[in-house]
Amino acid sequence: MRVAVVIKRLICGVTAVIAAAWLAAAPAARSAEQQTLEIASKSGVHVFAVDLAVTDAERERGLMFRRSLPESYGMLFDFKRDQDVSMWMKNTFVSLDMIFIRSDGRIQRIAENTEPQSERIIPSGGPVRAVLEVVGGTAKKLGIEAGDRVAAPALRR
Repeated sequence: MRVAVVIKRLICGVTAVIAAAWLAAAPAARSAEQQTLEIASKSGVHVFAVDLAVTDAERERGLMFRRSLPESYGMLFDFKRDQDVSMWMKNTFVSLDMIFIRSDGRIQRIAENTEPQSERIIPSGGPVRAVLEVVGGTAKKLGIEAGDRVAAPALRR
């Protein structure tokens, strides 16, 4: 009789852990809100379709586990206020350019061609409101530089 009670409690505990893990993962599995973002540079205006990462779960997952990214696509990590931020490439399989954006819409700095799956910390280099991640090499290819202006509906909030 006692063995049956212990087994039943063990099964209930395991089931609870599995359910909690599934519920915790569910928000990250949802598609983030999408918007259009523009960067005005010396070479012209460049338009990107971006997914917004505004919750902690969305920012934590970012572009992890994706095997490829289309050109003119990115993810905008919105921190809602200027702050020093750090990024990394853990579980990210494609090289990215990380474009650090101040609340005035100007690019603070660009970390180009980041190393896939690296746990090296990539700092913002000062307080920023957001980070745009795009395919590695995009900034150089399009002539995007620090000081260029970024505009997106999310950054007007």
